[in-house]
Amino acid sequence: MSQAVETAENQGEVQTELKRVMGPKLLLLFIVGDILGTGVYALTGDVAAEVGGAAWAPFLVAFAIAMVTAFSYLELVTKYPQAAGAALYTHKAFGIHFLTFMVCFTVMCSGITSASTASRAFASNMAKGFGWDADNSNLVVMIALGFMLLVALVNFRGVGESVKANIVLTCVELSGLLLVIMVGFYALFAGKTDFSRTMVFDSPSDKSAFLAVTAATSLAFFAMVGFEDSVNMAEETKDPVRNFPKMMITGIGMTGVIYILVALFAVAIVPVGELGDTDTPLVKVVERAAPDVPIKTLLPFISMFAVANSALINMLMSSRLLYGMARQEVLPPVLGWVHKGRQTPWVAIIFTTLIAFGLIIVVTKNSGDVISALGGTTALLLLGVFTIVNIAVLVLRKDTINRRHFTTPTILPIIGALTCAFFVTPLTGRDTIQYEIAGGLLAIGVVLWALTWTANRFFFAKRTYLRDPEQYLGGDKTTN
Repeated sequence: MSQAVETAENQGEVQTELKRVMGPKLLLLFIVGDILGTGVYALTGDVAAEVGGAAWAPFLVAFAIAMVTAFSYLELVTKYPQAAGAALYTHKAFGIHFLTFMVCFTVMCSGITSASTASRAFASNMAKGFGWDADNSNLVVMIALGFMLLVALVNFRGVGESVKANIVLTCVELSGLLLVIMVGFYALFAGKTDFSRTMVFDSPSDKSAFLAVTAATSLAFFAMVGFEDSVNMAEETKDPVRNFPKMMITGIGMTGVIYILVALFAVAIVPVGELGDTDTPLVKVVERAAPDVPIKTLLPFISMFAVANSALINMLMSSRLLYGMARQEVLPPVLGWVHKGRQTPWVAIIFTTLIAFGLIIVVTKNSGDVISALGGTTALLLLGVFTIVNIAVLVLRKDTINRRHFTTPTILPIIGALTCAFFVTPLTGRDTIQYEIAGGLLAIGVVLWALTWTANRFFFAKRTYLRDPEQYLGGDKTTN
């Protein structure tokens, strides 16, 4: 072994085909960019509607859960620096192929629900930005479907993601939230805020304060997801054992502070009733606080840009995961077909886009708040995955490696597993439509698995199992 390789291993690095180009600053921007997105732009009003003026409390609880779970991801990513994320950790911990498949399919479904949430938010902000009737559900649905079609076309053409592009998008997303915070301080000094509202717990359905906070946290957690995606950059990060813990904790901390400030100012400036009745809550905040300031016309378009980025990344991830599972022969092979000219998984792209279409249309007809239903479902799906990841950390403690890696205090994954599992249950007061959406999506996965298992056994005389999770189950790119 050369001296260079020995030095790398002493730093906690392993040899990789990818070039380690990401230092601490780039990694921090990548993590912050992954967390920022549709959640805070679209769901602040829905959170306030659930819990009243204390909208900051659910974001604080969601921040705490995300931070605890991040410690589990930090141990696993520095121990197994591959790009398959939760599916790989589940496979190494339990070795149950169907469980690994379900975790992978759940992550894929969360990408579709997240993109569908983003499409609705995009449509609402577009209508607001151009002065159209944002309360016209048919118009908003048509814009959302048209936007998803555009995302599918871009996805089909092929998109090469880069760290530089992520930096630009992160700056745009961050600028919108900083504008809201600046307007909030302006309103504070102009005497246009009422912070007494921020201490009022008020549930429209007469829930207790505990149930109101837990129900709202079920929504607010959607704004915190995305930190787990950065594990896919482990092979391209310099000294990941040293840099990942510092930058992930810093990134989650920064976004948590921003979200809480936004929630505080939103409720202090706009009455909860008005805030909960709009799909563009931050635009409403700016309009109320600074009606004569021109940035109010800019914010809807910044919001559109932010949520469009989330939708594209999530649909890219979902189609590639579906393609990967088809290549593993645990889903119908047709989903793994690749277009000869564009070299993109065109059948998987069509399939995931049709599911998104169905979600947007069906949920619009059956729910009074589409963004809340779809965003809450995304959080529900990922909280289930995070429960398994927190347990996997403890199980994999028996798998020792001769290389330095991050180790989280044992109590944290225990707390993470219990809290994530709790927030999956109906005890939180979560809207039942979220379970219906999640159950329907996972049922599709089970049916497709069963069909593939039957075909493999009776027509091809072979087993149905994940042959190489590390190769085909990467790309865990769910952002909010």
